[in-house]
Amino acid sequence: MFIQKKVLSIILTTLLVLTSLLSASARAELNVFATVPEWGALAQELGGDQVKVFVATVAQQDPHHIQARPSLIARARSAQLLIAMGAELEIGWLPIVQRDSGNPGIQSGQAGYFEAAPIVPLRDIPKSVDRSMGDVHAEGNPHIQTDPRNLIPVAQALSARMILLDPAHASHYQDLLSRFIAGWEKNLAKWAEAARPLQGVRAWVQHDGFPYMFAWLGMEQVGTLEPRPGVEPSVSYLNEVLQRQSTAKGRMILVAAYLNDSPSKWFSEKTGLPVVVLPFTVGGNGDAKSLSSFYDDTVSRLLKALQQGAGG
Repeated sequence: MFIQKKVLSIILTTLLVLTSLLSASARAELNVFATVPEWGALAQELGGDQVKVFVATVAQQDPHHIQARPSLIARARSAQLLIAMGAELEIGWLPIVQRDSGNPGIQSGQAGYFEAAPIVPLRDIPKSVDRSMGDVHAEGNPHIQTDPRNLIPVAQALSARMILLDPAHASHYQDLLSRFIAGWEKNLAKWAEAARPLQGVRAWVQHDGFPYMFAWLGMEQVGTLEPRPGVEPSVSYLNEVLQRQSTAKGRMILVAAYLNDSPSKWFSEKTGLPVVVLPFTVGGNGDAKSLSSFYDDTVSRLLKALQQGAGG
């Protein structure tokens, strides 16, 4: 009798362990390594509690110039899905992280490596590139996140990649994608209505990071304060730009939150134009904490600057 009870106890214990393991397997999260906040936020919305997302950068960092720190390499080592912007945005550091991680699944060309930029038509593709041109991307401008319309095709492709890597939870990903698209289309209609006063508005930019946003809102970029992309302007160069304002008739100056806005402030003092510090990505300021609030805040700041300009 004692032996029977002992055997029964062992069987029950074994069943409990197996059940626990199966349950843990069913809940296993897809480890995601995102290079920039916008794709980390999108991955979280599309994956829900089935993904564990790590974002390599914060909004206040220049995503072009990141160090391939050991902590990033360690995170990449356990990632099953690496989400990058692509279009050479991370070319200075991500290849090192991939190589040194020793993780074959997230290497370029593998299922665990995903680039967002190639999903949509890229703007500002140069005919030729050389070092004298500054920080120019041969594949085109990578900052597709400044146009929220781009998020739907990227979301569809990213969701499909999650399903490929984690087919056991396909219905979960499909459901979250459907919810995201339905909500996003409502947001797009809301932003289009709110931003109507911005159509045709001319603006200066400190760095050429907003071509997709200008296309989305129907605004016009009249020039940049940088002599070449990524090159800080001198006072003499800014004075040259200042001379063009009389004919350019820009109504505001746009600068991304991660940049030193000193050139924009100088130009503002000389022209009286309002400086608009835009979040540029999720977390760019205290009001842009999610994907939707990122665009809410962007439109709000532009409209406020337009009113300030009109008042002046």
